[in-house]
Amino acid sequence: MGSFSIWHWLVVLVIVVLVFGTKKLGSIGKDLGSAVKGFKDGIKDGETPAAKTEDKPVDTNKS
Repeated sequence: MGSFSIWHWLVVLVIVVLVFGTKKLGSIGKDLGSAVKGFKDGIKDGETPAAKTEDKPVDTNKS
């Protein structure tokens, strides 16, 4: 009783399709897919190492 069978999920799917319609679900899926793609691209861009710059020693003994 605690787990859902395939029939429960099919009934939920039919109700969702009846409420939202197939066009609205298609646009929601498209928007969600582009959001996930953008998120993955952002993560990938964040992982690329930045251009290495040479650290020049700072002379702290200046008068």
